Amino acid sequence: MPTDKKRQQVQELQQKIANCRIAIATDYRGLPVNEITDLRRRLREKGIEYRVVKNRLMLIAADLAGKAEFRQLLEGPTGIVFGYGDPLEPAKALDEYIKETRSALGVRAAVMDGRLLTGSDVRALAMVPSMEALMGQLLAQIQSPLVRLVGVLSTPARSLATVLQRRVDQLQAK
Repeated sequence: MPTDKKRQQVQELQQKIANCRIAIATDYRGLPVNEITDLRRRLREKGIEYRVVKNRLMLIAADLAGKAEFRQLLEGPTGIVFGYGDPLEPAKALDEYIKETRSALGVRAAVMDGRLLTGSDVRALAMVPSMEALMGQLLAQIQSPLVRLVGVLSTPARSLATVLQRRVDQLQAK
């Protein structure tokens, strides 16, 4: 018989599943409580949420939300990282945390915009530059030919100016 507390938890999970852009499943076995608390704090600072879930409640919430792909994230003790904004941010934040603290936290899989990703896919996502960096690279690529064209077009005028200046210097030296 489900309790009111469990119904509320299922409802909260259902909302999180429906609203998140990416959900990353982690294996938190062997981590001390203070490390999980530190992970939660660091993720919360970036607008990302980490929640240890009961698999059965998560299965029910996924079914109610109409997101069957979430069922494949659950295997053993599971902690879920919910990201609501840029889907790269949670992957980057998790990867940064694991590298910085040398944590034993394992990334199992993820669901991003309805697609299932493996743990290696999540690590690859963490390596993708941010949107701002990508836009900067694109602008640099667009500007490069124009800068070279301006340089080529200004060379004859610059050469003429140099020749004239040398002639003026010659005449002044006499």
